[in-house]
Amino acid sequence: MSATQLADVLVIGGGLAGIVTALECLRNGKRVILVDRDTPDRLGGLGLWAFGGMALVGTPEQARLRIPDTPERALRDWLSFGELHPSDTWSLAWAKRYVERSRADIYDWLKGEGVTFLPAVNWVERGRFGDGNSVPRYHIVWGTSRQLLRTLIANLRAANTGNRLTILHQHRVTSVTQSGARVDGAIAIDEQNDNEVHLKADTVVLAMGGINGHHDECRANWPRDRPMPARMLNGAHPFADGKLHHHAADILGAQIIAAGEMWNYAAGFPHPFPHFDGHGLSTIPCKSALWLDHRGRRIGPEPLVTGFDTTWLCHRVAEQEKPWTWQLLNWRIAAKEFAISGAEHNQRIRDRQFLQLLKETFLGNHRLVRQMQKESPDFIVDDTLGGLAAKMNALTCSHDVDPAVLQATADAYDANFALGNKVENDDQIRRILHARQWGSDRLRTCAPAPLQKQGAGPFIAIRMQLITRKSLGGLRTDLNSQVLDQNAQPIAGLYCVGEAAGFGGGNAAGKRSLEGTFLPGCVLTARAAARAICKGER
Repeated sequence: MSATQLADVLVIGGGLAGIVTALECLRNGKRVILVDRDTPDRLGGLGLWAFGGMALVGTPEQARLRIPDTPERALRDWLSFGELHPSDTWSLAWAKRYVERSRADIYDWLKGEGVTFLPAVNWVERGRFGDGNSVPRYHIVWGTSRQLLRTLIANLRAANTGNRLTILHQHRVTSVTQSGARVDGAIAIDEQNDNEVHLKADTVVLAMGGINGHHDECRANWPRDRPMPARMLNGAHPFADGKLHHHAADILGAQIIAAGEMWNYAAGFPHPFPHFDGHGLSTIPCKSALWLDHRGRRIGPEPLVTGFDTTWLCHRVAEQEKPWTWQLLNWRIAAKEFAISGAEHNQRIRDRQFLQLLKETFLGNHRLVRQMQKESPDFIVDDTLGGLAAKMNALTCSHDVDPAVLQATADAYDANFALGNKVENDDQIRRILHARQWGSDRLRTCAPAPLQKQGAGPFIAIRMQLITRKSLGGLRTDLNSQVLDQNAQPIAGLYCVGEAAGFGGGNAAGKRSLEGTFLPGCVLTARAAARAICKGER
């Protein structure tokens, strides 16, 4: 057994929230131990794979585009869409803190750290009935979240004057220790040699992420009044297993809030080269694609269209008879609209290739479509709908899709265009036209046209499955990110930040997010914790 290691602050978890906490504490003269389960090249956690979208309020990008946003407006949107419970005091307080401080504590701070944003502001999660983001707020980090993490990790190492930072890679924390009523450290296992390591610190910060990386835990917390598919993919970090949440609750007396509230995605498919068992990729579903059930029939009566209410899409997909759905589209649509969330498949943004990004935006991302055609068996291409139906059935080892049904589905949609735009009477077309009114969406969304439009082929069918992503619930915290016990009193010496804390308060987003509140929530809660720790608040 190794000797006990000492520090002022022990941070458990090397994702974005943990890195920001460690960075801010180092800059205030603290000795910091940062414990992370992964290998050195994966320091940064799920953030290394994320796209890097951030919901921000009152930014220069919004001002330049004349977007009339204010914290008051953002809070109205947040509360109406998230449906936070009126008695959930701390989650409500964090929602208010977020919209009021996203400019100063997140945007301005990140800019000062060397992080930049694309000039466009996207409009996501508008709500099915206009009850979501009432204005565009979705800012994209130039370089994706991978660049964000690499920048902050470089700054973390630069702040390590006097060797006050110790990073323990491939160490798994098994328990948090106490001396009397005060948390005073943790016990970890060095997974390279199976040795037990004792860590002592004045303050412990939990930054271990959420619970959605382990599907047994995910299913155990799934709300009983909501449909749960028989099979799901994993888009979370596999180490986000909830074990430290339960340890904090069962041993330290913390509260776990809203464990069943999750931010999942409705349109995932297996990663062609998985990093772990069940690893899935989350697509940004094409607005112009027809979303079909396992038999090739359009899901309705309200069509499924992305960009309005992700949680509702997940509910609709989860209640289907089989654990997969299909998106039916053509090459014209795919080249303009098909995208995969995350850094890995957004090369132009990730590698900051601005001219190539402009070219693919205006001319279509044929490169990505061809890549998925080659790499993924779930991405099916054929010149005819009959041939497509045969390949769909071959993939599922079934006769579910009748070619005549698939043809009728396409014909029914295309009938909207029989007289140009004079007889369009389809809610999906209305939503597409609405989305295209905003410049960023217009660039990435096709003008409505028949699916069987001449020259728009070949046809494409993508088999989609629900994919888990982020936990919206977590450990209850106050506005200093201190963990609260069952009596709503701070547990001495214990803080929790990022997804582990439900991005603030235990459940700051409520039942659904305005999207893009996760990375900023990590920054906001981490900076709050570091500020309180360095001021000596206990």
